[in-house]
Amino acid sequence: MTRPDPNASLTYFVEGMDCASCVQKVERMVDRLPGTGAVRTSFTRQTLELTLDETRTDRGVLEGNLRALGYVPSLRGHAEASPAPAPATHEPHDHSGHDHASHAGHTHAPRTGLPWYATGIGRLVLLTGALLAAAYALGFLAPAFADAFYIVATLIGVAPFARKAWAGARLGDPFSINMLVTLAAMGALLIGEAPEGAVVVFFFAVGELLEGVAAGKARQGIQALAALTPKTALLLEAGGAREVPADTLRVGQVVQVNPGGRVPADGVILTGTSGLDDSPVTGESVPVTKTAGDRVYAGSISTDGGITVQVDRAASDNTIARIIHMVEEAEASKAPTARFIDRFSRGYTPAVVAVSALVALAPPLLLGQPWHEWLYKGLALLLIGCPCALVLSVPAAITSGISAGTRRGLLIKGGAALEQIGRVTTVAFDKTGTLTVGRPQVTDVHGVTLPRESVLRLAGAVEAGSSHPLAKAVLAAAREAGLSLPPATDARARAGHGVQATVEGRALHVSSPRAAAALLTPDLAARIAAFEEDGKTAVVLHDAHDALGILAVRDEAREDAQAAIADLNALGVKAVMLTGDNARTAHAIAGGLNLDVQAELLPEDKLLVIDALKAQGSVAMIGDGINDAPALARADVGVAMGGGTDVALETADAALLRERVGGVPDLIRLSRATMGNIRQNIFFALALKAVFLVTTLLGYTNLWMAILADTGATALVTLNALRLLGWGRAPAREGRA
Repeated sequence: MTRPDPNASLTYFVEGMDCASCVQKVERMVDRLPGTGAVRTSFTRQTLELTLDETRTDRGVLEGNLRALGYVPSLRGHAEASPAPAPATHEPHDHSGHDHASHAGHTHAPRTGLPWYATGIGRLVLLTGALLAAAYALGFLAPAFADAFYIVATLIGVAPFARKAWAGARLGDPFSINMLVTLAAMGALLIGEAPEGAVVVFFFAVGELLEGVAAGKARQGIQALAALTPKTALLLEAGGAREVPADTLRVGQVVQVNPGGRVPADGVILTGTSGLDDSPVTGESVPVTKTAGDRVYAGSISTDGGITVQVDRAASDNTIARIIHMVEEAEASKAPTARFIDRFSRGYTPAVVAVSALVALAPPLLLGQPWHEWLYKGLALLLIGCPCALVLSVPAAITSGISAGTRRGLLIKGGAALEQIGRVTTVAFDKTGTLTVGRPQVTDVHGVTLPRESVLRLAGAVEAGSSHPLAKAVLAAAREAGLSLPPATDARARAGHGVQATVEGRALHVSSPRAAAALLTPDLAARIAAFEEDGKTAVVLHDAHDALGILAVRDEAREDAQAAIADLNALGVKAVMLTGDNARTAHAIAGGLNLDVQAELLPEDKLLVIDALKAQGSVAMIGDGINDAPALARADVGVAMGGGTDVALETADAALLRERVGGVPDLIRLSRATMGNIRQNIFFALALKAVFLVTTLLGYTNLWMAILADTGATALVTLNALRLLGWGRAPAREGRA
């Protein structure tokens, strides 16, 4: 006999758990079971991961509870866990969509890829609709049988919701929408209003079907992202190229990508040059020319050339997989507004039940009013009071906003970050690699005793063995000029001074102006000062006795930086540069961009500046994700620049995958558009409920109108949130939805 495992690690595919509220309902159920821990869920992948002490709770209990809630669990990695085929009468699963605390129960299609009419909820809509139509026709043809058909339509339609309501109540969630609808439908039968009960159930099922279809669209963009990675790859081996599954590629292997083909894995180009369409990762559809030594991403398209790529990441860890994983986590992360509405709804739904009972019972018992009239009004209030649309208003908009941003190169890691970025009053930028491209370039070469080309050629030879950014700039300039560099010997770096080497028989140095100060004439010192006033860094080529030439290097501002700063100003957001670079260089860059600057800051100084800015309002810090981690963490929102790098994806609250400063105002606009959408949704939900509440108490609202107040508002809120998926396709300068 096998002993129960006290620490089993289980991963389930949970068919039907494909919305944020489904995830939270499952989590609440799992949390109530003894011996569970390390619970992780994903509605995009429909998975549940946990550790389970089976000496306290058998996995059969867990699986039974999942089935009771309307889901079909299958244990991954176990032969016995293959999912059973769903029967033709498979019930709709319970999909609250909305109330993550008190309203656990909406339903929608449990299997992806099926047309709506083939899903459980779709079949229920068709069946109840046919029975309702038959009952209506019998009202004219054979009135004596019409009521029987209405009763059958009500009972068949409400049965799956009643089962889910009972399961939810048994598992600690008695105030679900399923319970409210069941009470309303059965109450309608008891007071002789079978037609109303049938219409209530039918409209509720239709609303759930529409909501499920709409909610699925918010996930399709992320799921489609995974499909962009090719299934096969051309693996290069000693015997030639052979086709292999892309998910079997290992780090270090080399693959061939033909013109027009997709890159099968993250890696580095070994040979070839091609335009790479990186839109799956960065959202930027304009191809970027890449050659040997450049990084490429799985899913990118080689537009016009063949390349060979050395794989440096497994399929499960490529950039697209990491983006999908982070978006999944972001969708499960609640914004502050969502947390507030969740707390509100925990007391709201029980209060609605209590008020409905009071309306139904108090007038007949205390005032002698007719029972039928007030029971009817109480049932209507049950339906009107359902918090579906209200609680859905935030997660629907947040999910759509995150999905829209991801497809445009704006990776936002959670609802809280998406909500907060729109509130910032100050954006603090790092300089190098953020406002500037991070790759210094030689801007000036001045010969003293040598021609300009000779200065560049000799300086390049001295710098040939150095990995310093200034050395790379000098070498790049020499290559672009087509110069042939002579060999250098005895090369070595001199800390704080520069580098030296023996070239063409004499010892040469490339030094800082301060290290070579004794060799500078007043004219040369003035020229160096002029370079530095322009934000350039000067180095001196010299031997032991004379200065031979001067080279000036500058890290230029990004092409879109000036327009982005102007954009921020138009949005009412102040921009400031925080840098450890020297004041002259910093002011030269900042002056051209029209923003404030604080220079020569140590990392701890940046933290003090951010704290001071936070005292005046919300602050976002934009950095390259490498040196700026403390500042990114200290700001209200940290945003990393980076085209899919580990640090850019993992350091901050958001990442700009296109590496454009213009992504910062875009983030703010997206946040404001999302929050505007949320405010619209909340208004729709509350306004409709207020109108129908008054009309119900005045006797103008019947049960089918009441269910429309709920399902109609829910569908309206969902469709309004889906508008965010089109954000960014047209100018939205004000950032409104």
